[in-house]
Amino acid sequence: MSLRLDGLRWSAGGRPVLDGLTAAAPGGLLTGVLGPNGAGKSTLLRVVAGALVPDGGRASLDGVDLLAEPRRERARRVALVEQEATSTLPLTVRDAVELGRTPHLPRWGGLTATDHAAVDVALDAAGVAALAERPLATLSGGERQRAHLARALAQEPRLLLLDEPTNHLDVRARQELLRLLGRLTAADVTVVAALHDLNLAAAACDHVVLVDAGRVVAEGPVADVLVPAVLEPVYHVRFDLLTHPRTGRPVLMAS
Repeated sequence: MSLRLDGLRWSAGGRPVLDGLTAAAPGGLLTGVLGPNGAGKSTLLRVVAGALVPDGGRASLDGVDLLAEPRRERARRVALVEQEATSTLPLTVRDAVELGRTPHLPRWGGLTATDHAAVDVALDAAGVAALAERPLATLSGGERQRAHLARALAQEPRLLLLDEPTNHLDVRARQELLRLLGRLTAADVTVVAALHDLNLAAAACDHVVLVDAGRVVAEGPVADVLVPAVLEPVYHVRFDLLTHPRTGRPVLMAS
């Protein structure tokens, strides 16, 4: 399922944060949204997910206008994991992940065997099955991040939005996450991740969108966008471009 964004606008205090942003995330691929602090990356994901109401524009998933859909219907298609997802409710990890099934439940009725199975699959996929009965509040930052990812997976979305998904993750957990995202895209889930780490994007993404001041500066394959001529005017630093000896993908050194 391909995501298409056309002229998205959103302002805060009269200041444009998304300023007519137009971009695409091809179906079944990992798209990285890149840009400096304040570029509009997190806002973009929140608008697409329905957490923020845009001032104008359109976001469509395979032709379906997400912005016009009722929240419950959109949540069956789209899941968001925010950068610092928190909860003040006294939930266990399993309780939190079960909330991901809410869009699929009848208005009156509890979880079915199908829902419980989806929760178990999500817990296992995110690597938190062993933590299922732990209170969410007792987890480390990385464990909590994976628990919220499991909640999103339990929604069984066709579009998964991730805001800095490797925050708080150690090297092994980060590699496991990237393998999971690879399995999701292979199963035709479109994944869009806002990232600060350019080399992570270079290593893992299939498609990248470079954003600055709420507008798209460049969009396309990693090899076309993650080059000094494109990046330096946005980040205002010099980059040296190297090639990874094993993967052949770009490696960027800022100086």
